[in-house]
Amino acid sequence: MSNQEGLRRDAWAIVRAALAAVEPRASVRQALHPAGNLLRVDRRTYNLEKLARVWVVGMGKASARMAQGVEEVLGRKISGGLVITADGYEAPCARVEVVCAGHPLPDERGLMAAQRMVELLAQAGPQDLVVAVISGGGSALAALPAPGLALGDLVEVNGLLLKSKATIQEVNAVRKHLEVLKGGGLARAAGPAQVLALILSDVPGDPLDAVASGPTVPDPTTFADAVIVLERHGLWDKVPAAVRAWLSQGVAGHAPETPKPGDLGEARVHNVLIGSGKTAAEAALVQGQELGYKGFVWSAALQGKAREVGARLAALAREAAEGGRPVKPPALVVAAGETTVEVRGPGRGGRNQEVALAAALGIQGLSGVLVASVGTDGRDGPTDAAGAMVDGESVERMRRAGFDPEQALAQNDAYPALAASGDLVVTGPTGTNVADLMMVLVRKEEG
Repeated sequence: MSNQEGLRRDAWAIVRAALAAVEPRASVRQALHPAGNLLRVDRRTYNLEKLARVWVVGMGKASARMAQGVEEVLGRKISGGLVITADGYEAPCARVEVVCAGHPLPDERGLMAAQRMVELLAQAGPQDLVVAVISGGGSALAALPAPGLALGDLVEVNGLLLKSKATIQEVNAVRKHLEVLKGGGLARAAGPAQVLALILSDVPGDPLDAVASGPTVPDPTTFADAVIVLERHGLWDKVPAAVRAWLSQGVAGHAPETPKPGDLGEARVHNVLIGSGKTAAEAALVQGQELGYKGFVWSAALQGKAREVGARLAALAREAAEGGRPVKPPALVVAAGETTVEVRGPGRGGRNQEVALAAALGIQGLSGVLVASVGTDGRDGPTDAAGAMVDGESVERMRRAGFDPEQALAQNDAYPALAASGDLVVTGPTGTNVADLMMVLVRKEEG
């Protein structure tokens, strides 16, 4: 086996270990600690014998498998439920209904399922427990428009926001004020029942109010904040008139605000983070150490433009390979987070592929190095790839295949170039979603 083949073998082992650490069913089981009629979660204990009913609801790419985990622990104590996931991420449950809906843009399936979820939550009484399983992707999947708005309004606004330079926090500030379930709306709809939310985070830094737009978490933003976001990005005059009218009503105090800190009641609603990009990154580092690498987690909340992050990863690889800094080979540097793509051309790809292509340009000619960027959900942009793994010969392979990597990067056309070099990572839907995993591996040449 060549040194380069060994690097790729190790990289795949590291990716698998990272994904295993955030496998939804296992993450839920690790968070729930049953003991007879008692259920301990985090620092809270529930007496199952005193509960009239247990409902399971949720949204996100990992929600179906998370619901499976809840069923494995609570079994027949569950009265019923409904979770909304993306196509390809469904998983069979015995007592909880699983519905697929559109992602990244909302569709009619998600609207109808969200309406049914609100109807189910209306049945929950003061002696009931609602277990909410929430993960990334939930914002689009459970779209229920505010009064006076239509699904088409949400689709149009989401499309405009996704094409803008708005941060995920800004996008969520708008979403929370156009929909019923977001920004604490699910917890409010479940009142007066107790709510236990198990959250798998895909947002850098793990702010719980941002994961799936925080359906069980108080919302620190206001209608005025939503208007400011749209104005800041030049979208106020582009969104539908009905959206402007609704937000204006909210600013004027004629529409109900989202629940604010203290409104939901800490005794009634308990939010628990059960996994994140940090979890995956730390597991990746442990696996790398078991394979003989020395290294560290560079960041568990990495953000920035994809091509710039790729260049930084390439610089780390070059420093380690040529100067033994910041760690001597065999070296592993791991990061988790979510980059953004500045759309400049009509090409095909995703943020992880753009990170990898930029890194390939920065490490071209180097031996014994590999840079990888992989979406933990198994999907990178509108492609069948999760990301890519590149080495010092990737650029040359692209050029031999007739591709100009610099032009591909300029046109946001990473997918065909990386396909030609044999560097794409294709996993299919993984069932989980904790943003992206990035790594640099460096080994000395053998012989």
